[in-house]
Order: sequence, then structure tokens, then C-alpha cells
Amino acid sequence: MKKQLLPLILTLVLLIACTVGPKPIDYGHVACHYCSMTIVDKQHAAQLVTTKGKVFNFDAVECMMNQLKDWDESTIALFLANDFDRPGELIDATSATYLISENIPSPMGAYLSAFAEEGAARHALEGNGGQLLTWNELKQQYQ
Repeated sequence: MKKQLLPLILTLVLLIACTVGPKPIDYGHVACHYCSMTIVDKQHAAQLVTTKGKVFNFDAVECMMNQLKDWDESTIALFLANDFDRPGELIDATSATYLISENIPSPMGAYLSAFAEEGAARHALEGNGGQLLTWNELKQQYQ
């Protein structure tokens, strides 16, 4: 009986290990894949998940964007960014609205924040000034 369960258990372990999805960021303990700084800011962190389920964490969206210059984007399943208004909550980076405002510092000095809701980004723009960008506009700035 035990020999029959072993292949099933191994299969389940492999399936769970290869799951493609976001993983919680261990703030204060994990380093940015791009710049090696410890990730502590829950409003600006980002994450990439490959099609094979490997997770890469970043202390800021700008680090993720700089890393993308060297990667084949077809190997990326998920582009994620922390929602500025909901610290620690990862959102789809490709549908986020981005604000570059010198009144909202980000860890690497690009003053770049992601918002899940365009209305929230517009509200932050009104109070802080700056420039709003879509994912595609942001990508163009980092090419």
C-alpha cells in the first residue's frame, strides 16, 4: 500500500511546487532580485511570476521595470505591483495606473507608485502633482 501512495504523493508535491501564482512577500527579510536591498516598503514592492511558477520579488516597481529589460517577457506569467492605497496587496501591474510624483518617494527614487483604481491615482495626482501612466506608457519609459 505504501509503495502505491508514493507516486501519488510525489505528483501532488510537484504540482503544488509548480503552481503559478503570487506568493506573499516576506517584508523585512527578503531582498530585491534587482538591487539586493531588503524589501520593507509595502506600498511600492513588486513581483514577477514566471510561467514555471518561479517568483521574483522587487523593492520597487522601478526595479521590476529595470529587470524586465534583460528578460524575455514571454516567460512571465504574472506582473504584480503593490497597490499604493492598500499596502501589501499585490495587484495586476498590467492593469494598474501609475503615478510619478516627487511628493511620493519610492524606495529607489523614481517616485513611482501603482494604483489598482484609476480614480485613486487621479485623487493622488490632484493632491501631489505629477504624471499618470498606463502599463504600456511605463514600459516605454523603461525601454
